[in-house]
Amino acid sequence: MGKIRLRLKWRHFGSTFFRIMPLDAGGQAEGGCFAYAGLGRGHIYRMEEKMKYSGIGGQAVIEGIMMKNKDVYATAVRKPNGEIEVQKDSYISMSEKVKLFSLPLIRGVFSFADSMILGMRTLSFSASFFEDDEGSEPGKLELWLNRVFGEKMEKALMGFVMVFSVIMAIAIFMLLPMLLANGVRHFMDARVALGADSLLGRIGTERVAVVLEGVIRIGVFVAYILLISRMEDIRRTFMYHGAEHKCINCLEHGMTLTVDHVRQSSKQHKRCGTSFLIIVMIISILFFMVIRVDNVWLRMASRVVLVPVIAGVSYEFLRLAGRSDSPLVNFLSKPGLWMQNLTTKEPDDSMIEVAIAAVEAVFDWKGYLQENFPEAVNP
Repeated sequence: MGKIRLRLKWRHFGSTFFRIMPLDAGGQAEGGCFAYAGLGRGHIYRMEEKMKYSGIGGQAVIEGIMMKNKDVYATAVRKPNGEIEVQKDSYISMSEKVKLFSLPLIRGVFSFADSMILGMRTLSFSASFFEDDEGSEPGKLELWLNRVFGEKMEKALMGFVMVFSVIMAIAIFMLLPMLLANGVRHFMDARVALGADSLLGRIGTERVAVVLEGVIRIGVFVAYILLISRMEDIRRTFMYHGAEHKCINCLEHGMTLTVDHVRQSSKQHKRCGTSFLIIVMIISILFFMVIRVDNVWLRMASRVVLVPVIAGVSYEFLRLAGRSDSPLVNFLSKPGLWMQNLTTKEPDDSMIEVAIAAVEAVFDWKGYLQENFPEAVNP
C-alpha cells in the first residue's frame, strides 16, 4: 500500500465529533440498530394506522447515510460527481459475541460502544470521497505520524478522535453543569443559613441544585446543537439525518419506498439518538436526586461513574419506545421528538435517493410490506 496521507480538515473533525456525541447514535438492539431511528407520527399517516417495527436503522454520515439490518450494513454516499456509491459490509455486535453483554441494563453501554465503532467506520468511508489538496506536501505532523504508526495511522487518528470526543462530552455535558450548579448551591446555602429564604430551606438546596444542574445540562446541549448547526457540513448532515428517519418511517407505516412517499413521511423518530441523549439528561436528574454526596470531588466522580448506569436505563426506555405505540410511551417520548426539530432538517430529493439506496442494499422492503402491510400497493 502507498503512504497514508493525513488530512485533518475541520469539517471532518467537526462531523466526527458530532457523530460521536452521538446525535443519531448507532448500535445494537435485538439484531437491529440502537438509536438510529424510531417511531414518529408522519404527516400523512392515518390515525388508525400503527407502526410495525422493521428492525432496520441508520445513521447520517458525510454526504450520505448508513443503514443497518441485523449484522449487515450499507453506507451510501453521494460522490462529488453526483453518483451514489454504496459499500456493503457486516458488523458483529459485542452483545452477540459475549452473552453477558446482552443482558438488560448492561447491553445499553455496549450498544453505545458499537455505535461509536461502526460510526467511525462509516464516517471514514464517506469522508474518503471528499479529500482535497491531493497535491500538497505532507506536513511535519503527518510525517511523524507516518513513521510511528505506518499504515495504522488512520485507525490511530480516528481512535484518538473517538476517545477525545468522549472525554469532551463528559466534561462539557456532565461535569460543567455540575460545577455551575454547585456554585449556585453555595449561594443558596448562604441564603438559607441567614434565614433569607424559608421556602428554599424547606425544599432543600441539594434538590434545587440537582434540578438546576439538569436544566443547565439541557441548555448546554441545545446551545451546542445551535452552534454546530451553523456549519454548512453539519447542516447538510442534519438533512441526511431527516432523510434517514423519513425513509424508515415510510416503511414502518406501510408505504412503498418511493421518493414521494419518503418525502411525505415524518422526520421525527422515537429511537433517535437525540431522544436518547435527552432521556439520559432527564434520568440523570432522578439519579442524582437520590444519590447525593457533599464533597465536590466525589460529586464529580459520581457524574462520571454513573454514566454507564444512566445510559443503560435510558437505553431500555428507548428500546421500549421504539416498539410501543401506547399513549404513555408516546407522551414520555415527546421531549426527544421536540429536540429532534433541532437535529433533523427536511432533506431534498437527492438525499432521499441516497437513503433509499442504503435501505435497498440491506433490506427486502417489498417482502416486509407484503408480510406486515398486505393492503399496501405493490410497486
